[in-house]
Amino acid sequence: MRAVYLTGHGGNEVVTLGERPRPERRPGDVLVRLKAATLNRVDLYMRDSGAGITHRLPQTMGLDGAGTVEEADHDDPLLRPGQPVVLHPGIACGRCAFCLRGQGVLCTSVAYLGEHRDGTLAEFVTLPARNVFPKPAALDWAEAAALGVNHLTAWRMLFTKAQLKPWETVLIFGVGGGVSLAALQLAKMAGATAIVTSRDDDKLQRALALGADHAVNGAREDIARRVLALTDGRGVDVVIENVGAAVWSSALKSLVRGGRLVTCGATTGDQPPADLRRLFIRQLQVMGSTLGDLGEFADLLRVCERGLIRPVIDRRYPLDDTHAALDRLASGAQFGKLAIEIG
Repeated sequence: MRAVYLTGHGGNEVVTLGERPRPERRPGDVLVRLKAATLNRVDLYMRDSGAGITHRLPQTMGLDGAGTVEEADHDDPLLRPGQPVVLHPGIACGRCAFCLRGQGVLCTSVAYLGEHRDGTLAEFVTLPARNVFPKPAALDWAEAAALGVNHLTAWRMLFTKAQLKPWETVLIFGVGGGVSLAALQLAKMAGATAIVTSRDDDKLQRALALGADHAVNGAREDIARRVLALTDGRGVDVVIENVGAAVWSSALKSLVRGGRLVTCGATTGDQPPADLRRLFIRQLQVMGSTLGDLGEFADLLRVCERGLIRPVIDRRYPLDDTHAALDRLASGAQFGKLAIEIG
């Protein structure tokens, strides 16, 4: 089969488009013929170094995807050949203490597509049947593929971790990136007030057109001061961020007393000042979050089936142009997801 795979670590010179063995389906697994995938920041990380992530080379890239069932167990009650499906990329062991409590997202030996095992930038992929869900009919292949990482991550951050309420205000850093843009869409769907930040005026204008209530340019404005002005000195109830050190101080200063900060990334550094006095005096809550569990994904898909959410696709590329897509992702110029169309 044709696939995009890593032969080493470095730049695009280690990203190869070529033939790879078609995966063999085992009992309990599903073989999916992929139609589309989207790129995520971890694709760049795996290309650049993959440090700290157990993997073998060569390895097929790609975390999320959508396609059709090629093969499944004949007695599977939900999946049948030809059925359109979307994938949850986290393969839990099913046996550790967290899995036994129904918290597969905390699995001690979770294996992610495109990180620990071959991924979705290929014509075929195999994964357990429990990780394969019917595709929302309202979405095209690329839009459906986009749900498996960014929208699922944002869903857990907002609704499971932060417990966002319709009457609350959320501050979302770095709008234009996948998780931040998904968080904006979901926060507005829930009825909350959303303040977004970016250093790019065009991205801010596009976010306002998507429903953001306020936009702050972090290159020209003091974010915390502007947020306090927008909230009559109160601060926001929730901060959603994946930027890390560069915005950490602004994020904490923007929170109301007792406010909640949820983080899922550290693109500008993972060692920000803790500001412990602010944390305990103002009784702030800081939570980490990664991806989401199978139940959260099922809830997200039901929302999409009702037409309440449609992921934003920045650009679409054929599999042959994956290098160009990776370059655009690395530039940070995208607004929404970069899709790779396969089938």
